[in-house]
Amino acid sequence: MYRIVLGWLVCSLIGIMGCEQSEKSNNIQEASLSPPNISSSKKIRAKFEPEDGKVLVFIGQELTAIGGLEKYNDGYLDHFDRRPAGFTAYSFLTPGDTTFGFVHKGLDGITSTDNWGDNDSNMSLQLNDPDYANMCLAIGLGMVGHEDKVANGVHDEMIKELGAFLQSIAPRPVFLRIGYEFDGHPWNHYEKENYLKAYRRVKDIMDNMGVENVAFVWQSTGFVSTPDQLEEWYPGDDYVDWCSFSFFARWREQEMIEFAKKKGKPVFIAEASASVSGPNMKFDNLTLPMDFNNPEDAQLAWDKWFTPFFKTIHNHPKTVKAISYINCNWKAHPMWKDNPTFKGIDARLQENKELKEKWEKEISKSNYVMSSPTLYSDLQKSL
Repeated sequence: MYRIVLGWLVCSLIGIMGCEQSEKSNNIQEASLSPPNISSSKKIRAKFEPEDGKVLVFIGQELTAIGGLEKYNDGYLDHFDRRPAGFTAYSFLTPGDTTFGFVHKGLDGITSTDNWGDNDSNMSLQLNDPDYANMCLAIGLGMVGHEDKVANGVHDEMIKELGAFLQSIAPRPVFLRIGYEFDGHPWNHYEKENYLKAYRRVKDIMDNMGVENVAFVWQSTGFVSTPDQLEEWYPGDDYVDWCSFSFFARWREQEMIEFAKKKGKPVFIAEASASVSGPNMKFDNLTLPMDFNNPEDAQLAWDKWFTPFFKTIHNHPKTVKAISYINCNWKAHPMWKDNPTFKGIDARLQENKELKEKWEKEISKSNYVMSSPTLYSDLQKSL
């Protein structure tokens, strides 16, 4: 979700989300969201794909949002007893670029604490902390403006450095989202031919290195592309382990689940955070203000975002196999202060007692996979 804010202003011609606004009620009502009874059949699973009816739960996307560290101690891990199966972080193949005053050196946020406008990130702090044991890692790997360099080998050494780092944390499973939100043209503006070459080059290099603990994830915005356009951007069955998309307020327009079914790939909802469109969304891109400290906002979020989010999971038990909730106070971060979609949102689950309880009750169901001492070995069974 790390995007150039000016790009979002261009996105006003597209419109961002199409949910209907509901009336706000006093008490959060629980939807009927029971997971279906799935009988597992013998089939070839994708890398680190859990069995049918099971869903890996990730939390993202920066240190304050996830917490669990001495300095960062008011995030998800500090308020929920059950740890998720994984956490989400970001890095970039964009050396020399500047984002909100931060000059990228490449592979930012991996071994150093870096802040490109969305608060501090440092995967190594998390990976070395016992609170993050037995958790998978999902990495959004950005290459905006550098897809041609990646495609033509300019950044090969950086890719090899990343591959060596990922090998060093084996057997921890890693889900690598190369050029995430590839079709978010107003903010990522990837050139299609070079994007495809770059995606394939990253995987080819890591395969040649013998990196075995990485599943390669291909992520759409979830609302821009038609099925035909998705096909044009598809790197190929041999290069994609998981299909993926982002689930924000424009969730009704996603085409990725049906596309993935046709390809026989599992789906990772790799970016998801509560957001509901305002009355003039298609003109001004504004979502409704959303602060979970406000009970009415929390009720609206449950009715118009969480309920369809969980239904999407339960309605596709053989396809949707991983989710990542962004537990973020968006409006507190410089990157989003002028962003019409996120500038009014605080989506931290711990901020509302009733909503927190509803979330805990939902993910306590048997279909959700959380952290456990056998998690890595269980996922290895798909290989």
